[in-house]
Amino acid sequence: MPPKNTQPKYRQIADYLRDGILNGTFPAGQPLPSEEALAKQFGVTRPTVRQGLAELRASGLVEAIMGRGTFARSPHSRPGLTRPRGVRRAADGRFIEADGIRWADAEPPVATRTDAPMALADLLRIPPGEPMFTYDALQSTDNGRLRQLHRTYVPFSVLVDTKYEEEAPPPAPELYSALADLGHELRFTEYIRTRMPLPDQAQALRLADGVPLLHVLRVTLTEADKPLALEEFHLPGDELELSFRL
Repeated sequence: MPPKNTQPKYRQIADYLRDGILNGTFPAGQPLPSEEALAKQFGVTRPTVRQGLAELRASGLVEAIMGRGTFARSPHSRPGLTRPRGVRRAADGRFIEADGIRWADAEPPVATRTDAPMALADLLRIPPGEPMFTYDALQSTDNGRLRQLHRTYVPFSVLVDTKYEEEAPPPAPELYSALADLGHELRFTEYIRTRMPLPDQAQALRLADGVPLLHVLRVTLTEADKPLALEEFHLPGDELELSFRL
C-alpha cells in the first residue's frame, strides 16, 4: 500500500500540475484542467485550487488569461516583460531609465526623515542611524498593468555645504540632475535579489499569493565611488525579467 500523502491539498495540486507540465501531460500553451475539475478531483474548495495555482505562477509554470483560464507554460519560456536596466543622460541633460518606461505616481510621494538602518548604512558608507531624506512612491505604467514601489534615500551628510541644507532635494530620477548640478559625475551600481513580499507590498503591487518580489537596490556614486544616494525598487517577480548590457 503506497504511503499516504501528508502534504497540504494545495501543495498536492501544485505538485500534480507541475509534474504534468514537466512530463508533457499538459503541453505548453494548452489549458490546464479547470478550477472546478481540480476541486472535484482533489475533494477541495476552489480557493484551495487557486492557492496551488499561485505556487505555479510564482515559479513561472502557468499563466492566467482573463476569461480563458489557466495555461501551462514551458519552463524555458520568456516572461511577458523584459526591462533593460541602466541610467543614461538624454540630450537635454535629464537622466532617464534605459528601458524608456514612463512611470507615473499612482499616489503622491511621501517624504519623511529616517535614520539609516545597518544594511543601508553599509551600502552608503555612513554611520548607522545617520539621518536621511526618504521618499516613497507607488508608481504604475501601461495603464496600471505594471506597478513598482520606489523608495529614495539621501543621507544628510551628502548635502552639507550645498543649497539642500536649507531645502529638501528632489527624489530620483530628478535627484540625479540635482547631484550633477552640484558637480558630481554620476555612476550607478545595482544589487538584485528575490524575496517574498510583505503583506502591504503584495497588496500595493496586486500580487497573487505565492508570487515573489524582485528587490533592486541602486546606489548612485561619484566617479571616485563615493555613495551619494540609494534607491529601492520592489517589482513583481512573476511576469518580469531584468536585462543588463555588459
